[in-house]
Amino acid sequence: MTYIQSALLGLVQGLAEFLPISSSGHLALLQNIFGIEEGILFFSVMLHLGTLISLFIVYWKDIWALIIEFFKTIKDLLTRKGLALEGNDTRRLMVMIIVTTIITGFIGIFFEDFFESLYSSCVVIGVGLIITGILMFVSEKLGQGNRNVSNLNARNAIFIGIMQGIAIIPGISRSGSTLVAGLACNFNRKLAVKYAFLISIPTIAGSFILELKDALVAGIDMTIVGPTAVGVVIAAISGLFAIKFMIKLVSNRKLKYFAYYVWLIGILAIGYGIMFQ
Repeated sequence: MTYIQSALLGLVQGLAEFLPISSSGHLALLQNIFGIEEGILFFSVMLHLGTLISLFIVYWKDIWALIIEFFKTIKDLLTRKGLALEGNDTRRLMVMIIVTTIITGFIGIFFEDFFESLYSSCVVIGVGLIITGILMFVSEKLGQGNRNVSNLNARNAIFIGIMQGIAIIPGISRSGSTLVAGLACNFNRKLAVKYAFLISIPTIAGSFILELKDALVAGIDMTIVGPTAVGVVIAAISGLFAIKFMIKLVSNRKLKYFAYYVWLIGILAIGYGIMFQ
């Protein structure tokens, strides 16, 4: 893997992780085109670290508040005070994020082998990208929701968790599917994008921890350490810009432009897969 390739992959990971265009689909396509195989597991794992860094930079206040509330909740449960969600928006948000993460985790665990088998097919990735485009186009048609954190409930959390789980399929955008799910639950647009990004933290962190173990067992090719470091830094920087850009786009209802983009890439991916795979 060259430094140019790692920089390009890092840029794509940072942008595509948070823009509704599917980071997994874009990375899989580039890896297929570049013919990169050696050390790719370790490299992919470390790119997740880069996107986590950008999330922590943007949402560090919310993350810190949620961590503190988590331990307060544990204390209340141990002292038999219960969850006490009413009137505590931070605790409600924290509990719903946990519910969403559990649902996504179950889907990932039970269908892991199936999802992994799809990453080598450009045709499957292309179909996934076309589905992502449909989701983005639908999001433009959804009305202006008015529900805020105090209106979150378990049904919403479960539905969004299922949508996030489905997005493990290459080509289907995680941020896009969870955003559309939030809008379908009648969330206001600010909450929909915030929830989509916050629930990605435990998901990305979990993937990082689990995949890092596999990467270490497989062994690390020391020749890619330099390119990997470059990729991580670029993923973090580009991810930071993508998050802030996405927040503005959702508020202005301009996601349909991403639909046109992923439809084009999806068609090209299907064509490439049919002709060269």
